Amino acid sequence: MSTEAGPSGPTPEQAAPQPPVVTATQPGQVPRATAPPATGEAVVNCIDLTLSFGTRAVLSDLQIPFAGGRVTAILGPTGSGKSTLLRTLNRLNDKVSGYGHQGDVLLDGSSIWGAHVELMALRRKVGMLFQRPNPFPMSIMDNVVAGVKAHKMAKGGELKEIAERRLREVGLWDAVSGRLKDSPFRLSGGQQQLLCLARTLAVDPDVLLLDEPTSSLDPMATESIEALVRTLVPDLTVIIVTHNLAQARRVSDSTVFLNKGRLVEHGDTQQIFEDPVQEETARYVTGRFG
Repeated sequence: MSTEAGPSGPTPEQAAPQPPVVTATQPGQVPRATAPPATGEAVVNCIDLTLSFGTRAVLSDLQIPFAGGRVTAILGPTGSGKSTLLRTLNRLNDKVSGYGHQGDVLLDGSSIWGAHVELMALRRKVGMLFQRPNPFPMSIMDNVVAGVKAHKMAKGGELKEIAERRLREVGLWDAVSGRLKDSPFRLSGGQQQLLCLARTLAVDPDVLLLDEPTSSLDPMATESIEALVRTLVPDLTVIIVTHNLAQARRVSDSTVFLNKGRLVEHGDTQQIFEDPVQEETARYVTGRFG
């Protein structure tokens, strides 16, 4: 089971009409985009990855290495498959009706769909924070250590130490230290999201997936979470889906741009925003479409 509960009844992103698939890796169709910066080995690697719901492909023939110890932003218009890709990386789509995949996703060189892979162990290594806070119906402290208990990582007095360390890490300790037994639903939306992040970090993931984690938060809470994300690297590999172009520029080292079912460009964030290879990318990052 996952230590993070996703929204009930996930709805797949609307697939685009399916013309012949054109990707940045097919010679003679779209010029090859610049390669992602080689500052670390790929911790997560999508290889010939096609994702579909029923007969409609949402994304086709993806070749995306996510370098370790970096923040990678995934950009694209609504319906481009960003969240579908993100949720695939820790197999949250597995039980969605009609979902299918071809190709592979490697985590530290091994397939996430390998026969030996246990979902609970995978989702400990690849944690996820969702668009809207989803505290569990238990105390603030029990929320933080829920995954720790499930994975039998600690017990007794160690649990409180872990809760305090993680709540301090996300900047929430001072606000909740005297009310650890209270309901998390008394916290503000931003505080609930920080609590969920503390819960995710408590199990020591290697990869952190963020699905528009600040879209429902006010500017101050957004700034707090963005600052925290930057402190997590290089110890963690962070992959964030965002519609906020300014946020992508602020927090990410690398950027992936998806559109119409394909990878358009993947490169250093500064290059993507200031000197993109593809005109399609330039139009998106300058706000001319999307």
